[in-house]
Amino acid sequence: MTYALLIIPFAAATLAVTLATIPRAAFGRRMLASAIAAIVLVVLTAVFDNLMIAAGLFTYPAAQISGLRVGLAPLEDFAYPVCAAFLVPGVFVLLPARRHP
Repeated sequence: MTYALLIIPFAAATLAVTLATIPRAAFGRRMLASAIAAIVLVVLTAVFDNLMIAAGLFTYPAAQISGLRVGLAPLEDFAYPVCAAFLVPGVFVLLPARRHP
């Protein structure tokens, strides 16, 4: 199984949760905040994945990646932080409000 195939369920869940939050309050503001968070996470991923790969902490088998890279990091590595930036706030919005006594 390739890393691109592993991303599909995460991307599908992110899309489903994000679409489910459209009717909720402040959708546009939340999307802007998620986009900014995604940009920051992508930059951090680019920096630290490249450092870790260069240090020899891990490698990616060539047969399991697309071959497209940002430095030493395969392009597929950037899908997870982007999904997290949109999925986590979406799940938070969909959870029922907790009432404190």
